[in-house]
Amino acid sequence: MKPHNSEHNTTQNNSNWYSKSIQELFVIFNSDKSGISEQEINTLLLKYGKNEIVEEKKESVVKLFLEQFKSLLILILIVAAIVSALIGQPIEALAIIIIVILAGILGFVQEFQAGKAIESLKKMAAPHATVIRDGIEKIILSSDLIPGDVITVKTGDKIPADARLIEANNLKTDEASLTGESLSIEKNSLVLQNKDIPLGDRLNMLFMGTSVTYGRGKAIVVNTGMSTEFGKIAALLQSTENRRTPLQINLDQLGKKIGIYAIVIAGLMSLLGVIRGHDLIEMFIWGVALAVAIIPEALPAVVTISIALGVRRMVKKKALIRKLPAVETLGSTNIICSDKTGTLTQDEMTIREIFSLSNHYFVTGGGYNPEGEFSVDNKKINPLEDEDLKLLLMMGSLCNDTLLKENDHKWEIIGDPTEGAIIVAAAKAGLDVDKFQSAIKREYEIPFSSESKRMTTVNNFASQGYYSISKGAIEILLSSCKSYLKNGIIYDYTDEIGELIKLKADEMGKKALRVLVIAYKKLDSLVMDDSVQDNLVFAGIVGMIDPPRPEAKKAIKVCETAGIKPIMITGDHEVTAVAVAKELGIMKLGGSISGIKLEKMTDEEFEKTVDNTEVYARISPSHKLKIVNALMKRGNIVAMTGDGVNDAPSLKKADIGVAMGIKGTDVSREAADMILTDDNFASIVAAVEEGRGIFQNIRKYLIYLLGGNFGTVLAMIVALLFALPIPLQAVQILFINFLMDGLIAIALGVEPAEAGLMKKKPRNVKEGILNTQAIWYIGTVGFLIAFVTMGIFIFYHNIGASDKKVETVFFVTLILSRIFNGLNCRSLEVPTFQMNFFSNKPLYLSIFASLVLTVLVIYVDIFSAAFRTVELSFGDWSLAFLSSVLVLIVVEIFKYGKLKLTNKNN
Repeated sequence: MKPHNSEHNTTQNNSNWYSKSIQELFVIFNSDKSGISEQEINTLLLKYGKNEIVEEKKESVVKLFLEQFKSLLILILIVAAIVSALIGQPIEALAIIIIVILAGILGFVQEFQAGKAIESLKKMAAPHATVIRDGIEKIILSSDLIPGDVITVKTGDKIPADARLIEANNLKTDEASLTGESLSIEKNSLVLQNKDIPLGDRLNMLFMGTSVTYGRGKAIVVNTGMSTEFGKIAALLQSTENRRTPLQINLDQLGKKIGIYAIVIAGLMSLLGVIRGHDLIEMFIWGVALAVAIIPEALPAVVTISIALGVRRMVKKKALIRKLPAVETLGSTNIICSDKTGTLTQDEMTIREIFSLSNHYFVTGGGYNPEGEFSVDNKKINPLEDEDLKLLLMMGSLCNDTLLKENDHKWEIIGDPTEGAIIVAAAKAGLDVDKFQSAIKREYEIPFSSESKRMTTVNNFASQGYYSISKGAIEILLSSCKSYLKNGIIYDYTDEIGELIKLKADEMGKKALRVLVIAYKKLDSLVMDDSVQDNLVFAGIVGMIDPPRPEAKKAIKVCETAGIKPIMITGDHEVTAVAVAKELGIMKLGGSISGIKLEKMTDEEFEKTVDNTEVYARISPSHKLKIVNALMKRGNIVAMTGDGVNDAPSLKKADIGVAMGIKGTDVSREAADMILTDDNFASIVAAVEEGRGIFQNIRKYLIYLLGGNFGTVLAMIVALLFALPIPLQAVQILFINFLMDGLIAIALGVEPAEAGLMKKKPRNVKEGILNTQAIWYIGTVGFLIAFVTMGIFIFYHNIGASDKKVETVFFVTLILSRIFNGLNCRSLEVPTFQMNFFSNKPLYLSIFASLVLTVLVIYVDIFSAAFRTVELSFGDWSLAFLSSVLVLIVVEIFKYGKLKLTNKNN
């Protein structure tokens, strides 16, 4: 053999193998139909490397775990725990440490699982390959394949590498995992002239990781390992960084600010206390306690619990969350990029229209459920009384290898979706398909092939004789028709009739209907050769489509009111995609782009059009990533759905990746943040609503906590500035912190989502968790709590009550004020009295527990000594209650007035 050609020595990046002849490829790879010589294998393996997906070196598990504790809030909490332990508060210290460890474990698990996408990709590669070397066919490990190897494939085989077909015998492959194309692809060995052909249209190519669904073939390997289309996706996955969620960014920023504020405020107030004559050590411990109280150490727990409960609710809505922060991200999503087949559509081919020279019929019903009606000119008909229609459906069902079955109350087909659509239409018409298929024996068959684009059977109709039946592409079958059926009479075929049929087919095509011709002829006797396909009678054409999901239509309407833009990204043809998008209501601005056009656009050119584009068709993996990048650069929060290997990089890159649970690949599921267990677009929208509710609860928690903390700190500042006794001891501060930051705050995190969330626009992630409204609320409530508590403190101080009693009354009033503020924070807009009282039972249990613990601290001697409290009379409690309930009344009046004003303006 000649020395191996240098054209392919260093790289395998040529993606135009489909445009080269077989002979050119043999020259490039120094190969032929007998394959590569065994003598060259070791040398070539060293040159090209193993045919494997290479995974980058991973971080160690220990390092990955320790990195979870780098945030400033976590570090401050660790310091706070140490200080709490030193000042004799082991329970507080233990609680903080447990929260910190749980948060670290949660982050570790999420990042560890994210690395599994590449492993899943590797599993999809075929373990063995059938190869021809030195003219001998043998089975080898697929990892030992090299460019130039000649491989053979047959039905059921997984393709071991990217290869150019040499021979194709009725060969079909399933490329859904790579291209998103829902139907099997017919392959051939013809040269493709155009050099800008999308992946899904490279009909003479086989791709690693896809599978053979029918037929057999022989091909020459052109790309292996990381140079295959699968390898390119793996490289994209490894180079695509996980983007931090808006919630994670906001929490980090907020944690830093709160931590700094807490330390500064506690330090200044301790210094002021020392200046006022208080003991230095006492003020240091007091300042540390105040700092611990200000820091919302339960924030990670509240976030985790809120999201975990939301996740549990979302499972019931067919959405499974893999990464908890993704739930909140859903709530701020303003763009959903969705695949078409199976997510927006039912993935069940359905006949919508039937045309014969007698009538133009319309068929209702979607999917494989054999229920629907036939109509002509908007008038319902009985299809069994229309002989031409009945004959057409019968013929289509006999020239057919697909079965319709009911399994667990769900109708499904066994076989080809296109053939299944014909069987279902016949069943809708009332034909007993199983019965006449059994009765009318098939004597001969010419199977469908990619070259012939037709299937023909010869059937024995017993006393009526033999009939030849054909179904296939219109451009093929019409040329075989010499007559046509109309109202039960057969007429000679004319050019005018041919033009009419083509016109009707074009009309169906513009509606994205896949058109199939059905024709037949009566035979004088049993004939078993190609002549049975000549001189046919045109019976009619059927127009079918994968119909939109009804619930997806409703969900898209919800998206409109919720300020969310749905975008269709599909491997299907542009005409089909646009038609389905219009029917669903996605197509508003009229913008669609094909993969070929997108390929020619620069990033700058594309970014100018991305806001007005709603449909992307014939899209490749790199295109999807380009689309997601452009949308995110425009400041959008993007959810990307997908089911194939080709979707994995964009699922990982998007703010939230949504994989399909039924038809999705392991690779897409591992790369995603969320998995749809029903593959339904409507489930995404339901998840968005849940995400909005979760973020709302986290915001409520922070507003509640920071408002109470601000009021507490403000009251302390007033006391120190006016040389009054310090209202709270360090131990009392920590006790209130335990009640408010623990029990009640966490209970607020489980408040059910409020009605009307999907009638609002997505929140602006730039404004953070605490927006202007939240800051005003915190300030107002803080001043109100400080006014109430300091008012009663000064009153008792002025009437000469003991310091311990003054402190105890202040202590009780502050607890009650913050409890009432907890009731306020159940909703920041709807008055509490208008809400379902029992919708948040944990909150009322927490309030009850807080009151019981407060009573124990005051009336049980061992606790009252530790917490420096004294017993209060009924009158003291009444005054504390009447003062603190003002917090509830004032805020509720404000909310009620604001709600009335909003309703009036609307």
